[in-house]
Amino acid sequence: MNLEAFLHNLHYDIDKTKPPDLVVDWEDGPLAYKLYRGLQVVPLSSEVPLTLDGGEAPVKPDLRHMGHFLWYIFGLTHFSQSVPTSNSMVQNMGLLQLYRRFVPSGGALYPNELYIYLKLEDLPEGVYHYDVAHHRLVLLRQGNFDAYVARALGNRCDVSACFGTVFVSTLFWKNFFKYNNFSYRLQGLDAGTLIGQLLEVAKRFGFASGVYVQFLDRAVNDLLGISEREESVYAVIPLSAEPVIQWFAGRNEGERECSATELCRELPKVKHDYYVRSRRVKEFPLLIEMNEASLLEWLRPIRQISEEKIVDCEDLAVALPQVKRLSYDLAAISRKRFSPDGDFIMAKISQEQLAYLLQEATASFRYRNDLDEAYENPVSRVSLYVCLYNVEGIPDGAYRYDSTAHTLRRIRQGDHRLKLQQGMPSDNVNLSQVPLCFHVAGDKGHLTTALGYRGYRIQQMEAGMLVQRLLLAASAIGMGGHPLLGFDARLCDEIYKMTSQGITSLIQIPVGPYRHCPRLIGGLHV
Repeated sequence: MNLEAFLHNLHYDIDKTKPPDLVVDWEDGPLAYKLYRGLQVVPLSSEVPLTLDGGEAPVKPDLRHMGHFLWYIFGLTHFSQSVPTSNSMVQNMGLLQLYRRFVPSGGALYPNELYIYLKLEDLPEGVYHYDVAHHRLVLLRQGNFDAYVARALGNRCDVSACFGTVFVSTLFWKNFFKYNNFSYRLQGLDAGTLIGQLLEVAKRFGFASGVYVQFLDRAVNDLLGISEREESVYAVIPLSAEPVIQWFAGRNEGERECSATELCRELPKVKHDYYVRSRRVKEFPLLIEMNEASLLEWLRPIRQISEEKIVDCEDLAVALPQVKRLSYDLAAISRKRFSPDGDFIMAKISQEQLAYLLQEATASFRYRNDLDEAYENPVSRVSLYVCLYNVEGIPDGAYRYDSTAHTLRRIRQGDHRLKLQQGMPSDNVNLSQVPLCFHVAGDKGHLTTALGYRGYRIQQMEAGMLVQRLLLAASAIGMGGHPLLGFDARLCDEIYKMTSQGITSLIQIPVGPYRHCPRLIGGLHV
């Protein structure tokens, strides 16, 4: 299949991304975590702090702190049992038993993996895999790789000033087994929610961070010992306890550019044995082709990618109340976060609640990255739109949030809940009970002019990062949010008048008050 057609189908014709006779073999499904075998392991402390109130003073962490850090990002946090509601997406599954984490994931399949290059005083220097199932580190390569990682990032980061570098990867089979080729869209979004949580946790631990989405892929994958035909790194995130380091510097004049092929020759190849449980792993050639088309052999300068497109709005603009940034315990809010299905309940939303939600989601979304580099006031590449119903003092309608002016600008008046419901292939969420239905939107060109097919997965990651900030803000004010990809993007684009502007809806997130569903839940911490 033509890759452009594939991306089009991922967004507008989801049914074409899966065989019509697809039957999910649940009995042979993979584990939601990767298990390495026969390698040295380092246990991590399970006595995690139960509060994460505010940023700590920057200090180089020890192994104990890193264990807490990784657990709050991606650890197994609780176990739940529930009976799924009857709908077309969940059939004959009986009692639903899940190990959950603080980040959402499509189908709770968690296709991402975390690796980390660490330089701590109480740990051998080297590259590790975070073993989620056992809350421990698995040593993949021992040694100092500062120069190698720096060159893989184009010598734009002072890696020697960082105590660690996190690699967020995607293991393709982990959600391909259920979603087939549609998993490609989910993988970028899941990576984004994970990165969003990582950045928020880093703030609480006092770590400075920078997100790199441009790097020499094969060199990074070789460092970890993973194959691009099974798994690939999507983002590299150095961490520093120093408040000011070199993050996104350009190459020095006369400095020779290094290719991924050249850099790969500097390390001996390693291949580690790991377990995924599935006896039969099906082929996914389209995902491999898409990934290969997105790899970078060279790092070349690109223009700043920060151009926001604005849709035509009506005259009505609603200035939201001026509110302070939310202050909350990230640990408590993460534990409280919940994705309601049929559990939303209609209630009137105050303007103050809406103001807190929108301001916190967009303000916390600002992050240091190698697309904006050193620009002080970059324009966001993804933005928030919302269909409102039953909000105090604001007419029902479809709006765009102008974060600079802290204002809602109406695009189309009226109650759009029924139309949005008709655009959902599944009946798992009753939108008539939802006062706020958000849509994260971005450029249809998904950065292809500057970054080719890599631009698509970057856009999905940025959408995921904004979604996680929105979910945390909703949890902080006592609401729930449910990210959905089962929606009609064309219909939403028409509601918001996006089509002529080259913008499209990337993901739908109903947000509102909810009642607790019948389920048993237990925390997995000491």
